Amino acid sequence: MKKYKIANTDLEVSKVAYGCMGIGGSWDDSPLTDKVITKAAEAITTALENGINFFDHADIYKKGKSELVFGKILKEMKNIRDKIIIQSKCGIRFKGNPNPNSPGRYDFSYEHIINSVDNSLKRLGTEYLDILLLHRPDPLMEPEEVAKAFDEVRKKGKVRYFGVSNFNGNQISLLQNSLDNPLVVNQIEISLLHHHVINDGILANQLSGNYAAATGILDYCKLNKIQVQAWSPVALGKIFNPVPDSDEKEKQLANQISIYAEEKRTSKEAIALAWLLKHPVGIQPVIGTTNPERIKNSCLADDIELSREEWYTLFTIARGAPVP
Repeated sequence: MKKYKIANTDLEVSKVAYGCMGIGGSWDDSPLTDKVITKAAEAITTALENGINFFDHADIYKKGKSELVFGKILKEMKNIRDKIIIQSKCGIRFKGNPNPNSPGRYDFSYEHIINSVDNSLKRLGTEYLDILLLHRPDPLMEPEEVAKAFDEVRKKGKVRYFGVSNFNGNQISLLQNSLDNPLVVNQIEISLLHHHVINDGILANQLSGNYAAATGILDYCKLNKIQVQAWSPVALGKIFNPVPDSDEKEKQLANQISIYAEEKRTSKEAIALAWLLKHPVGIQPVIGTTNPERIKNSCLADDIELSREEWYTLFTIARGAPVP
């Protein structure tokens, strides 16, 4: 798989990343089982064998077990840490933690960031994270407090680079203003079924569009050399396997993806991801399947080039209307 460098870093990353939310078993405090470990090892090994070197985590995934099982597998793979990129996220706190009446919330406090990094490193069995992301915008964020935490973990060699997830441009600017080092990643939801950040770019001054709500986040990231990552890039597979009560638009989209996959002798996963890869902002899809066959199929996107006509055909179907 072809690689490229994330701006303002020395990180050479695969065009497709592997998201580790699906490994680790269930979302509870039950211990890891041999079955869970074996399934995770198969997924990670398949990703590596197909050219993926970027692995995305979060401290909350499977209540920490995603990082834990990855750490166990990493320990068995000798001399591989320097060959892969590990990214994790922090900032989301579950309901009932630390007290029974604690609400679900976001937490960018100095203490939580420091503790989250230390706990992630312990579970992963590594001395450093290549990238740390703030998971979702915290309305109570104090940029100076975040900067203090970032400076500490960076100076101690625990985190090399920093980014955000699900932020808009103003939120990124607010935080960046207090940081000494550039934010290098913004991970947001993008797919053919969640194409809003692309669609808003063509709705300016259109009565049918909500121009005031347009974020311009892709333009912002390109201008500021921030790597855009797409989570849920195939909408949990609904893009090519619509459920029985899906609307006609989703069924048409799945059919067109199948047509292109057959014409290009590739997989449906590859077509859906190639649509993202063609965007000039340089989107890095973060796939999350644990199915080895689907991981292989996803990596085929690296070899697919959609024409403008093919790209717009899929976009128009996904929009459910012609472009303005």
